[in-house]
Amino acid sequence: MSYEAYCDDTLGFTTKQLHAGYNPAEHYRSKAVPIYQTSAFELGDYDRCVRLFSYAEEGHSYVRFSNPTNTVLEKRIASLEGGSAALSLSSGMAAISNTFLNLAASGDDIVAVKTLYGGSTTLLTHILPEYGIKGIFVENPRDIESYERALTPKTKAIYIESLGNPTMNIIDIEKVAGLAHRNNIPLVIDNTFATPYLLRPFEFGADIVCYSATKYLGGHGTIIAGLVVEKGGFDWFNGKFPRFESFFNDYKNSIPNDDLRKNLFTKRLRMVYLTDLGSHLSPTTAFYLLQGIETLSLRMERHVENAKKVAEFLAAHPAIKEVTYPALHTSEYYDLAQKYFPKGPGAILSIRIKEGKEAALAVLKKVRVFDYMVNVGDAKSLIVHPASSTHFSQTEYEQQAAGVYDDTLRLSVGIEDSCDLISDLRQALE
Repeated sequence: MSYEAYCDDTLGFTTKQLHAGYNPAEHYRSKAVPIYQTSAFELGDYDRCVRLFSYAEEGHSYVRFSNPTNTVLEKRIASLEGGSAALSLSSGMAAISNTFLNLAASGDDIVAVKTLYGGSTTLLTHILPEYGIKGIFVENPRDIESYERALTPKTKAIYIESLGNPTMNIIDIEKVAGLAHRNNIPLVIDNTFATPYLLRPFEFGADIVCYSATKYLGGHGTIIAGLVVEKGGFDWFNGKFPRFESFFNDYKNSIPNDDLRKNLFTKRLRMVYLTDLGSHLSPTTAFYLLQGIETLSLRMERHVENAKKVAEFLAAHPAIKEVTYPALHTSEYYDLAQKYFPKGPGAILSIRIKEGKEAALAVLKKVRVFDYMVNVGDAKSLIVHPASSTHFSQTEYEQQAAGVYDDTLRLSVGIEDSCDLISDLRQALE
């Protein structure tokens, strides 16, 4: 048998989303990825136990560290992103928080933009500071000098989102990556809203990509999951990251050095934080996520097609004060959208209602196809009032810095018939 699609990175995206990282011959010839629903694995004998726990041999011992189902998922997302390694975690916030903890210690800081998911902002402004890690926010995300002014000698990363939440703002990734690398720090990007089908951040200089896989990667609103992908090859020995150097020295005699150097971030993330903080992903959830990824490209094409039609309809409606969607010619991010998102800038958009908060809440009551939910990235269309939900814990100043106002609604455009979505919004607005 000559089946080799699982290890061929020259294949197209849609082919890889079905095959990458899974060899049926290693799993009793099962064509579907099996769910290894077990808490632990046999160690075999004393010598193998020593090899496993010294990380000299790759294998599975306890599911809090690794699971064969999750390993397929990690290999698949790494292949789709063009990265060297990946790690699955229990949620998107677990992916982000563990990434920050892996990079920074007490006394360090993370530079970020203000146009983030509310939970990420809260993490940087309230939770991590309790452990001595400071979040420093860029004043103007479109001005590269604003990033430069925010950097300090203790900055350990710059953190942005490929498509901001909820305003879908786009940052010039190449410029920010260049600045980060001149300062010997990585660029970390949350690529949740874009997915690797619409944007592969490593191709523009990013070093680490985070996902709430709950959204488009899963695609059906049935799971909570997170992923972290490493590009591979970042110089962690540049003097900025002594904890990584110490980690390397601890394991250089047991793990092949080329592998350890290339995937140092992911190795440490797994061996220190996943194992000891315990935010592992259930293998059943990993299986559902793999099922979602198998149709990712097909769904994203329809999502984008529908979102553009909905955005154009709303932009022309007299009840709408503003539509933020980068594919519109009137968007200040239109040129960046053409550069970074030739297949389309996702399917999230936000609108402001002319008559204010009460009119916005009235739309929530009247929609019949869009469902009032806090999630996004579902195959079904969703709508929410961010000021009272996703950004509820933020001050009014923080909300407005993120583009959230009392009259703002965020739409996650699904894959229904676009005419039904437009008719629903028309009757709700009128």
